[in-house]
Amino acid sequence: MEKIIQITAGRGPAECTWVVAQVLKKVLDEAQEKGLETILLQREVGQENGTVETATIAVKGQNVLPFVNSWVGTIQWIGQSQFRKMNKRKNWFIGIFEIEPQKNASISENDIQYQAMRSSGAGGQHVNKVSSAIRATHIPTGIAVVSMDSRSQHQNKKLATERLLKKLEDETLQELKNHVGKQWENQLNIQRGNPVRVFTGSDFKKNIVEKSYKETRQKLKNDLRNENN
Repeated sequence: MEKIIQITAGRGPAECTWVVAQVLKKVLDEAQEKGLETILLQREVGQENGTVETATIAVKGQNVLPFVNSWVGTIQWIGQSQFRKMNKRKNWFIGIFEIEPQKNASISENDIQYQAMRSSGAGGQHVNKVSSAIRATHIPTGIAVVSMDSRSQHQNKKLATERLLKKLEDETLQELKNHVGKQWENQLNIQRGNPVRVFTGSDFKKNIVEKSYKETRQKLKNDLRNENN
């Protein structure tokens, strides 16, 4: 399973971009600890050194859903500004959003057209007489590549196919990055309050914010005990 998340400072100040950079490290480290694969799809650096405006990550793995759910929402950092020491503000907020990936159709062999062509350039009589080069074209997109590395037409066809698939993969990744870039409206939707995670101090220590019902259960037990007495 794969999920894509975006970590963003929204329109927050430089302090928020510093928080994004710290949270990005936390997300990548925690994903690694849980055996998940991560791919950094996009990152926009902030104006200050060591800051990040927004970052988008693809997370893959068996337990990716609970991992993503534990991060999506508002992230709060409580601490002194890293850039304005006289600033009295102590609470800084960023957002993490899940992004729906684009649906890409699988590539079929029927979508690839092969055309034999005569090699060009140096190579002697063989190049001039034998059409060993192969052009592979992906019909739905028009993307084409040529292989003339080998004197074997079969080998050139294999190389052309590999190069075409790689080029299509690169194009798909670029389309995804462009798609992600259009999600900047997420930055307008960062909600303050009810953070899913809270960090404090310059060492970015995590504060536990998970709700606990231990006290509630204990109170109910005490009430029942009192009623029975």
